Amino acid sequence: MGGDSATWLAGGRTGTDHLTALLPSALRGLAAGVAERNGPIPSGGPAAVAAALAASGAGKTLPKTGIGAERALEDYATLLAAGSADPADPACAAHLHCPPLAVSVAADVVAAAMNPSMDSWDQAPMASELEAEFTSGIARLCFPGAPNADAVVTSGGTESNLLGLLLARETTGSTVRPVCGTNSHHSVARAAWLLGLPAPVVVQCADDRMIPAALAEALAPLGASAVVVATAGTTNTGRIDPLPEIARICRLAGARLHVDAAYGGLALCSETLAPRLAGLELADSVALDLHKFGWQPVAAGLLAARDAADLSALTVRAEYLNADDDTEAGLPDLLGRSIRTSRRPDAFRMAVTVRALGTDGLGALVERCCTTAAEVEELVERHPDLQSWGRPELSTVVFRPWGADDDLVARVRRTLLEAGTAVIGRGALPTGPEGANQLWLKLTLLHPHTTAQDYAALLDRVAETAAAERTAPAPQSPVAS
Repeated sequence: MGGDSATWLAGGRTGTDHLTALLPSALRGLAAGVAERNGPIPSGGPAAVAAALAASGAGKTLPKTGIGAERALEDYATLLAAGSADPADPACAAHLHCPPLAVSVAADVVAAAMNPSMDSWDQAPMASELEAEFTSGIARLCFPGAPNADAVVTSGGTESNLLGLLLARETTGSTVRPVCGTNSHHSVARAAWLLGLPAPVVVQCADDRMIPAALAEALAPLGASAVVVATAGTTNTGRIDPLPEIARICRLAGARLHVDAAYGGLALCSETLAPRLAGLELADSVALDLHKFGWQPVAAGLLAARDAADLSALTVRAEYLNADDDTEAGLPDLLGRSIRTSRRPDAFRMAVTVRALGTDGLGALVERCCTTAAEVEELVERHPDLQSWGRPELSTVVFRPWGADDDLVARVRRTLLEAGTAVIGRGALPTGPEGANQLWLKLTLLHPHTTAQDYAALLDRVAETAAAERTAPAPQSPVAS
């Protein structure tokens, strides 16, 4: 091939040869880094990770002279693999952070090599066609009875929720008032702030689900000026709001309904689980993430609209990207499909994955995670030293050591994190006296090939750590709680 391998191109007629020559270096580094790991995350906290980077000599400056592609790939891949949280480890279960499927990662290599930029058709001819086909399918999945549904690709739930409120503002008027539950994702309030909307009216919840009667009361003075944001899969517990009742109340009030289904939405692919999302099809817009249940590398978000006309709010003209005469001549307008300009062809790997598995196969993986969560919760119920918050609705198991105060719960989580033993989540729920918040631990299970027994030892370790921490002085932790 000749020349400096660091200057080879991935595209063109020789691109696959170049990648074939370089990928072994990347894969060797990946394998070496994984072999160095002793747990789901490096031990020692931020200071230890910073020290490892400093010791490698790779992170101090931008080098004036390069070291070559093979060595750079292998060195940095080793560092990243050894120093990352590994969502494929069962003990890495704090967040909605999935281990990606190999087929989606392989598809990402293809997309990265061709590098379509999804802001004009002449940069992404086939990628734009594949995206349109895939997003149409997602829209039909969310709104099977709607003749004009459509969807667009986003970077995830935060952007999708921003778009949901943006569409509400543009279709309802600038005075639209967001309404959401205490269980809603933080991005709802952030979206309202970014869009110049009033702060959301917050509706009370019970069992981490929005209370319909409280919603009806909140909508009484707002009526059609409101946009309600319901949740199908809360971050803390995975609970699903009572969507049919919420949709009925919104319809009576004339309010718009957006559903944040970033976590739970892909349960639609399972005949067993889909009934839990009944009422989703009544929403005006829906947020979905395939980097949760979907097993995609970040980012893989979608925003589906029951009426494609609502998406016209995204329309913007730039002469060099979507000139009027070009669109009138039949060139697709990609700029009006996002609030971003340059964006990656993220729909490509999503489409490859769904074509490989089918919606049935994807639904089966979601079912496995939810079944495992139910079985892990049963282990918690039987454990003498642990208390369960409640039965999982999706794949989140919420628990805490019996008799623990918030300080102890936080210390247990940090101790396991600093030791590199486990990455466990935390959430505040109103279970204390007079509804005061208490800290709970949580496992968000997104590994489709684990069983409950893979988590039994972790539960024991939580209980043992709590027992040890009860008698130990509070440590000075480098890891924020």
